[in-house]
Amino acid sequence: MVKLLIPRSDISRGVLMVLVAVIFFSVADSLSKYLTRFYPVTLIVWARFALHLLLIVGLLGPRYGLRLIRTKRPAEQILRGLLLLLGALFFNSALKFLPLAEASAIAYLAPLFVTVISVVFLKEKVEPARWVAVLCGFAGVLIIIRPGSGVFTWAALLPMCNATTFAVYQIVTRRLAHLESPYTSIFYAGLVGTVLLAGILPDVWMLPQTWGHAVAFVTFGVFAALGHLILIKAYVHASASRLAPFSYSQLIWVAVIGFFAFGDFPDVWSLLGMITIIASGIYMAGRERRSARLDKANGAGGDASSAD
Repeated sequence: MVKLLIPRSDISRGVLMVLVAVIFFSVADSLSKYLTRFYPVTLIVWARFALHLLLIVGLLGPRYGLRLIRTKRPAEQILRGLLLLLGALFFNSALKFLPLAEASAIAYLAPLFVTVISVVFLKEKVEPARWVAVLCGFAGVLIIIRPGSGVFTWAALLPMCNATTFAVYQIVTRRLAHLESPYTSIFYAGLVGTVLLAGILPDVWMLPQTWGHAVAFVTFGVFAALGHLILIKAYVHASASRLAPFSYSQLIWVAVIGFFAFGDFPDVWSLLGMITIIASGIYMAGRERRSARLDKANGAGGDASSAD
């Protein structure tokens, strides 16, 4: 066995950060769903990116200064920001029509789509076991959006589009991970979304109708941005494949929030589909972790000693 490269205390800290981050994301998503009852989706998404940008500049600007905006890969940063924007538009549109838990579960196909995209476009080799996990994940979606259910509408395509764009976003993010500061990347994610949606802002602009709505807008944007910042910190303490299984705890939170806030709770079939997707994603994360461990062992010449 290969020695752990990250102390267990650091891994525990990373896991805790992921668990906190998904709570922030769950609250943000629920607030977005609430706001779609009163405001255009494009306005909600613009507010999310604008507040994200303001928070990042306010928190990181004094410390990093111009280093926050310097980039050697402007085209890739813009592409990454565009993909995140499209994903946000797809997902927030889905929240307008679908229950919170079901929309979130379908969106969790993204890690499985990463595998498909890597094979089709990047010509990576994937063992049969991973293909089985991908097929099981798709089966989970079919269980959720089964014909005859209330979820089986055109709107079910929206979180699938979100999963697709987010999968490409993840691939671009991985490419930039060793080339750019994560804080630079998170800055451009907010900047691109804010600027691109500003062009249509005059057509959808509305002031918050109540103080409660204003608080919801601010909380939505702040929680989404803080969730991303905490997630970046989590990846400092542990690898993405090790932390990925814990991100699925978000489905528990959105199910609970969806029930108390909107009166929606997944039925037995939807729960079965969600469990299938979660199991597929966790299996894929485990395979990635084992592959990374083997790669490190081979890179060390196979001389690593047992120490687990």
